[in-house]
Amino acid sequence: MDLESFHRRSIDDPEQFWGEQAALIDWHAPHRKVLDCSKPPFTRWFVGGQTNLCHNAVDRHLATLAESAALHFVSTETGEQRSLSFAELHREVVRMAAIMRSQGVGRGDRVLVYMPMIPEAVFAMLACARLGAIHSVVFGGFASRSLASRIDDARPRLIVSADAGSRVGKLIAYKPLLDEAIRIASHAPEKVLMVDRGLAPIERVQGRDLDYAELREQHLDTDVPVTWLESNEVSYTLYTSGTTGTPKGVQRDVGGYAVALAASMKYIFCGNPGEAYFSSSDIGWVVGHSYIVYGPLIAGMATVLYEGTPLRPDAGILWELVERFKVTVMFSAPTAIRVLKKQDPAYLTRHDTSSLRALFLAGEPLDEPTAKWISEGLGRPVIDNYWQTETGWPILTVAHGVEKTPTRFGSPGKPMYGYDVRLLHEETGEEVGPNEKGVVAIVPPLPPGCMQTIWGDDERFVETYFTSVPGKMVYSTFDWGIRDNDGYYFILGRTDDVINVAGHRLGTREIEESISSHPAVAECAVVGVADQLKGQVAMAFAVLKDPAAAVPTEQARLALEGEIMRTVDRQLGAVARPSRVHFVTLLPKTRSGKVVRRAIQALCERRDAGDLTTLEDPSALEQVRKAVGA
Repeated sequence: MDLESFHRRSIDDPEQFWGEQAALIDWHAPHRKVLDCSKPPFTRWFVGGQTNLCHNAVDRHLATLAESAALHFVSTETGEQRSLSFAELHREVVRMAAIMRSQGVGRGDRVLVYMPMIPEAVFAMLACARLGAIHSVVFGGFASRSLASRIDDARPRLIVSADAGSRVGKLIAYKPLLDEAIRIASHAPEKVLMVDRGLAPIERVQGRDLDYAELREQHLDTDVPVTWLESNEVSYTLYTSGTTGTPKGVQRDVGGYAVALAASMKYIFCGNPGEAYFSSSDIGWVVGHSYIVYGPLIAGMATVLYEGTPLRPDAGILWELVERFKVTVMFSAPTAIRVLKKQDPAYLTRHDTSSLRALFLAGEPLDEPTAKWISEGLGRPVIDNYWQTETGWPILTVAHGVEKTPTRFGSPGKPMYGYDVRLLHEETGEEVGPNEKGVVAIVPPLPPGCMQTIWGDDERFVETYFTSVPGKMVYSTFDWGIRDNDGYYFILGRTDDVINVAGHRLGTREIEESISSHPAVAECAVVGVADQLKGQVAMAFAVLKDPAAAVPTEQARLALEGEIMRTVDRQLGAVARPSRVHFVTLLPKTRSGKVVRRAIQALCERRDAGDLTTLEDPSALEQVRKAVGA
């Protein structure tokens, strides 16, 4: 069947289509109803069906793939290497589940995972799934304040963490960050389970902190059966930045997610049991959830868990891993490839990458020069794909498991099955024609695997995602796009105040709040600015309470800029640090007091700032122009 017909059937008859896809996973009890969308925009898939993510990722493979590789762990930061078969992974997951159960963790309880890229992090996620607990993974680079806000929202019974991670040879001690987060959080967890890697000292809190190695010894042979869950029970929450300072807990189900991932592994990634899948992302992001942990394992593939960067020990490390584990499918980000593009091209040919069938790239727009360079260098298809934390799997790409559709440079592709994608005019809500700019939107019901709601806040879910397009209840991606005459989509950038730095989504509001917490700052504005390497970087403009006292000299200005950056580092983590902090005496605002961020962004990118007649004081924009040298 051709892709267009396949897609059309999924939209015209979603119950028949997804009822067929449900056969790709194991069910303990069959569903009574494929789709319930009686309370739009809320959607329930495979109603009444009972299944379990851990069973589908691990247990069901024991009959045929027990001795086949399930997990390859490599750390170029510490020199560690470890491979586990499905049988060995099963044993470790059951042990982790036994530890959690011994601490009172059960169905519906929340477990927060704050860990580096180590096998125990995967064990923890799968153990939660096994018990019916809800995991909430927080990226290990996040600072205490960000971590505390997630603790307060999730209210976990248990936190699983480690002594430290490492990045580019720099040790990042997790325990002090975690202790500070718990101190400032309003809802402290009952217990903290610590994995000691021997990288940093651990100061234990008596009665609260537990030692993983010690408890593992106590549960070497403890059996923990799978907890069968109704398809629409919650599997996990994952926090993503919004346009306000409060992070959104994207809530995902069990059955719909398992079916969506199994289908994507078949139709999009074309992965087969016994092969190896390598995603160079992090488990703290949605790509890590879907395509490091659950997707490859559900497909019976070995997944490569990599702690390191694309450049250590050299710029050939990613391809060396492809060669070592005979990787057939690889997933990375355009930023990583742009970093490699600056290195000696000989690294691309030093290793045998003949096992690789395709390289998938996502996280931010893929520019044509980078796509061409890596495609020609590897001699393999490079497939862009576009999706979000909220959707859990690709919205736009090509599905070679359905039809060998050609890719098109600059475009992530066409709508995937299940997604009724439209381009809508932001003011009228009407569909725009080919080559006309519109908001990328999806007509409900959202397909399986997409978010159910925002954790603990159904009202915010509806208000955030389904009310921004006039006169229509459609899901807004908050991205601009156009569609060419052949149906290929091109993503043009955000319609809101979320920026994309090297695949990491950051809310400008969070960064602004952090900068404004510095005692010298009166107010500030942060915009995302196009960057050749990272896609976007954050650029800050700050108004000081007393400019003469704060920055009397250029040396003082530089010192204050450094102080503000360190403030952001401490509160939000290095990933949120602005590339520059420019000091101005007033921010460009409309007469109604709204900061004109799009005009600021335009000047930073050397573009026309547009109509400025609504500005309260045009000289404010001149200050921005002068600051950035536009």
